[in-house]
Amino acid sequence: MKRKYFTTTLPYINARPHIAHAREFVMADAYRRLYSFFGYDTLLNVGTDEHGLKIFRQAQKERKEPKQYCDEQVRHFKKLCEKLDIAYDLFTRTTDGLHVEAVQEFWKTCDKNGFIYKKKYKIKYCVGCELEKTDSELINGKCPDHPNQKIEIIEEENYFFKLSVFQKKLLQLYKQNPDFIKPAKRYNEIVAFVSRGLEDFSISRLREKMPCGIEVPGDPEHVMYVWFDALVSYVSAIGWPHDMDMFKKWWPVTQFCGKDNLRQQTAMWQAMLVAADLPFSEKVLVNGFITVDNQKMSKSLGNVIDPLKMSARYGSDATRYLLLSFGVFGEDADITWERLDKRYNADLANGIGNLTSRVVTLYKKVDYTFDFDKGKREAFVNNKGLKSIAEEGRLGTELDDIMKQVRYLDKTIEEEKPWELLRSDQEAFRESIEGLSRGIFYIALRLKPFMPGISSAIHESLIKKDKIHFFPRL
Repeated sequence: MKRKYFTTTLPYINARPHIAHAREFVMADAYRRLYSFFGYDTLLNVGTDEHGLKIFRQAQKERKEPKQYCDEQVRHFKKLCEKLDIAYDLFTRTTDGLHVEAVQEFWKTCDKNGFIYKKKYKIKYCVGCELEKTDSELINGKCPDHPNQKIEIIEEENYFFKLSVFQKKLLQLYKQNPDFIKPAKRYNEIVAFVSRGLEDFSISRLREKMPCGIEVPGDPEHVMYVWFDALVSYVSAIGWPHDMDMFKKWWPVTQFCGKDNLRQQTAMWQAMLVAADLPFSEKVLVNGFITVDNQKMSKSLGNVIDPLKMSARYGSDATRYLLLSFGVFGEDADITWERLDKRYNADLANGIGNLTSRVVTLYKKVDYTFDFDKGKREAFVNNKGLKSIAEEGRLGTELDDIMKQVRYLDKTIEEEKPWELLRSDQEAFRESIEGLSRGIFYIALRLKPFMPGISSAIHESLIKKDKIHFFPRL
């Protein structure tokens, strides 16, 4: 049987879930559902990244032990998955015992193969990114992604990973697999980055300065750098190295990430896999940022859009739709509550919801039930265009096409005026309603990966000839 394994990145839990986490989770879930519909055996991994300086300092600020703090924060991320109907199979926490064992084994393998060494160094470091920064990456001495945080100077002896020796192998990976990174813009970006040459990167921290981490094998004075630890979750989640049958069943993986993770996901991690004698990932799908009025979301600016508040306002399926339909895949999406309301009213309340209500009201007047499933499901599964959209990462394109079909059916109702045919031509009325009802059925079928609850509700309303009420106008 064909299989697909998907994973999101593991978000830091030094703060509550934000809208970018929600969009990545929903996109991964929609992909998983879509490929399941195509007949694949699928697996979805999500989780939380629970080590590193940001989490340690936030726990200190709240006067809690890091593990206690993480246990409390995890509940918010699981609640987000529940509210957005994320049907994950695995929830990986980097504090899980099996993950800790896997990371230490991964380190040992990379070390045995000669890709880890120790040296003294001095760097500029952004705690917000958990990454070192070069002068060229800073703006007025600040990280552009975390301008409110002070750049710190780290000077100590750490372990390093030999990323510099992987330039040729990575460029070969990209050349032989031009679809490895989507969209193409991000593919070109990482090819250019690797072509300029790679530098080794630090993969440990002194425990006395940062005790929140996994111990380096054989050196209790050091803990692992958070990125080395978190990336290994993609293999530890599916059994490596304690259940190799499971690992071989599911690997390789399709990864989802934001554009700020591009280098880590498509260069660092792929090199680490080679160093540990493991195959490359299958694909990396890269999202853009979400901004509010063209400004990056910030608590200090008061422009944060909480995905749990979105779910409470719009409902689970509508929130999923809004997260997937805003912006072109891979590019930044600029939103506000006003724009979300406008899209909700136009596409859902006045679009899908109103159309379904009108059609079911008329369909109740037909004295028998149509066989809706006739040919439609097979056509959906064999839709080459939809498979291409899935492979390219352009789920928003499918939603745009669904809305075109909604508008087409609305126009058909106005042109055919079936309520007039009901009085003058019963046969024409039945033909009109059958076509409209089948159209609604197919829309619901196409919505299944994106809005599973609404998809089922529409199908049920057609079977029972019972008008449903959803998407109330705001």
